[in-house]
Amino acid sequence: MKLKGNVHDVIFNNPDSGYTVLSLETNGQLVTVVGVLPILSKGEVLVVEGHVTSHAKYGEQFVVVDFIVEKPNSKEGVIKYLASGLIRGIGKKTAEKIYDEFQERTFDVIENSPLILTKVRGISAVKAIAISRSVNELKKMQQAIMFLQKYSVTANTAVKIYNVYKEDTISVIETNPYKLIDNVDGIGFISADRIAVATGHEKDGEFRIRAAIVYCLQESAEKTGHTYLVREELLDQASKLLDLDLSEMPQKVFDVLTKMVLEPIIKQFDKNGKTCISLLRHYNAEKFIASKLTRINKDCKAKSLSSLTLLGEFEKQHGITFDEGQKNAVVTATCHGVSVITGGPGTGKTTIIKCIAHVFKQNKLRVGFCAPTGRAAKRMEQSTGFEAKTIHRLLGAEFSTGKMRFLYNAQNPLPLDVLIVDETSMVDIFVFSALLSAIDSGCHLILVGDKDQLPSVGAGNVLADVIASKSIEVCNLNTIYRQSQDSLIVSNAHLINSGKMPQINNQSKDFFFIANDTDQIAKTVVSLVQSRLPNFTHVSPMAIQTMSALKSGQAGVEVLNQLLQDTLNPFNPSKKQIALGKTVFREGDKVMQTVNNYSTVWTRTLADGSEEEGQGVFNGDIGEIVDIDKFSGVVHVRFDDRLCTYNSFDLVELALAYAITVHKSQGSEFDVAVISLVSGPPTIINRNLLYTAITRAKKTVVLVGSKKVLALMVHNGYIVRRQTLLKDFLEKEKTIYETYFS
Repeated sequence: MKLKGNVHDVIFNNPDSGYTVLSLETNGQLVTVVGVLPILSKGEVLVVEGHVTSHAKYGEQFVVVDFIVEKPNSKEGVIKYLASGLIRGIGKKTAEKIYDEFQERTFDVIENSPLILTKVRGISAVKAIAISRSVNELKKMQQAIMFLQKYSVTANTAVKIYNVYKEDTISVIETNPYKLIDNVDGIGFISADRIAVATGHEKDGEFRIRAAIVYCLQESAEKTGHTYLVREELLDQASKLLDLDLSEMPQKVFDVLTKMVLEPIIKQFDKNGKTCISLLRHYNAEKFIASKLTRINKDCKAKSLSSLTLLGEFEKQHGITFDEGQKNAVVTATCHGVSVITGGPGTGKTTIIKCIAHVFKQNKLRVGFCAPTGRAAKRMEQSTGFEAKTIHRLLGAEFSTGKMRFLYNAQNPLPLDVLIVDETSMVDIFVFSALLSAIDSGCHLILVGDKDQLPSVGAGNVLADVIASKSIEVCNLNTIYRQSQDSLIVSNAHLINSGKMPQINNQSKDFFFIANDTDQIAKTVVSLVQSRLPNFTHVSPMAIQTMSALKSGQAGVEVLNQLLQDTLNPFNPSKKQIALGKTVFREGDKVMQTVNNYSTVWTRTLADGSEEEGQGVFNGDIGEIVDIDKFSGVVHVRFDDRLCTYNSFDLVELALAYAITVHKSQGSEFDVAVISLVSGPPTIINRNLLYTAITRAKKTVVLVGSKKVLALMVHNGYIVRRQTLLKDFLEKEKTIYETYFS
């Protein structure tokens, strides 16, 4: 059965799947049409093939099996199309004027002779060209999306692909779809490979083998932090991914690797008697970090800062007395180009940062403060009293033409004499490399962090490698200061970190353990967050943060989020909501940004009432959905003082945040934290993760689970040893400087 008509209204569109509900005006009647369709505008002519079905709630619907999109041809259709909002620069009145002037020639004029549009009052030559480009862009986008949907590519992913390749989309897919892996966020080898197979690419083709090698190296970096792999290990992983035995085609693999080295895409080198392979960008980033850190350290001349005198003044002003280790940390930071201050909770890192800043500022030096994430920067600012920025914001990150650029770089260094970086354990090699590029010779760099925290989510192991290299001055803080008599959070964190069971005393004021079987953990967590903890701590349920080691399982993040959403922000007809896959986002929901996005627009109201606009939200930012426009798919999320706008295709970057993984909690601090203790693989359920989780809580922490799991985590000191090169590079750089320059 076929229908042809004009799109009257788009009622619903799921950007992830492309599933659309619309009303189609055909023969004077409105028909509800449902199915997977491309982005459509009101007024477009749609020819659909399919069948009629009856829905218990929504009545008769026409289910689309196949479709063709045509330009509208009636006056009403053309005006609706032009005024739909998808064509920049045209409202309803302008659309009516254009149609009155050109009638059935409207699209021919817009697409082929746009300057004739200037006959219409109010349309300049510049606006005419913009309208033409907008119409042609939409037409090409629809063609590309329909082409991609033939290969089971979702509408959301199809739009992402089109935004990268524009009119070259179809030719790229037909020539080498594996390019998508490198250029389009969210597309991995499996997605690209599915398209490649559907378009007839050979299973043992060079493009496919190259893509698998790059993908395995990239995945290894993103999931385990490795910046290189032993060649045999890499080829074994690639063989499994390709479903090929690469050992049976040694010459072909050798030729592919040789080409990749010569291009260059990868770096091949020997380490400990084994041939290893690294993506060139990983290799170069670590090599640059080692070189620049060594240069900063050696080029920064010791200044006469009277640090001990100023340290004494600071002690008097704040009524404290530093121990020898703390004094040494302050003096070391002021005397060396690069220094590291590391220690667990309560050891005085924040107070030392304030003292170091005091010494430098009293000497009229420019001091900057930064951290890897927005929440870590905010914590730093609140605890020190100095303005702190994310590393990206400090560097002036801009996202344009699909690439990130920094205002401050090697050619335009930061106007600072001192830079203090907090939560350095979270920094990956690419962010750290960009930061070092912008630091000028003579600037002091102080790296602060807890070496026992989980390492960065991204590639590398910066803080641990710097410490292990023994090339930079490191001050270890071991004495605990921030702890009252009846407080157990800090002391238990240190006990756990040393492999000892925490003191469990539910009469304490801040550390509690509730024994539960696995099938009862989720229920107990909900009860704690909903009423028990708010009544005890006077902290609102939305401000209490639940954490779990795992995403899935009976007490994993996914289940906890669903239960907590149903409890704290249940369905209400007065609250708008929008579905994305299995997740429903609802007004009032607590959500987290899951990736760095430097182009997301935000606004905030300043103290004088004026409005400031900016761009960028970052992985780990937690906010609240304040408004949803179901028709346009636009969602507004408030992150502290920033109101961010998400269109329907950006929603994949959001996740419910009533519960988060411990990894996602890094750099954050919560007044009250509830931690779900679940069994799982020893590579995850370990001491390092438990220590990180507990140290996220500032006032109260509650562990829910079995003592057996708690004991397993405490006594499991397993840490994934990241295969990185920074330590080696730092040691080599130190040797070179000591040999030729000392």
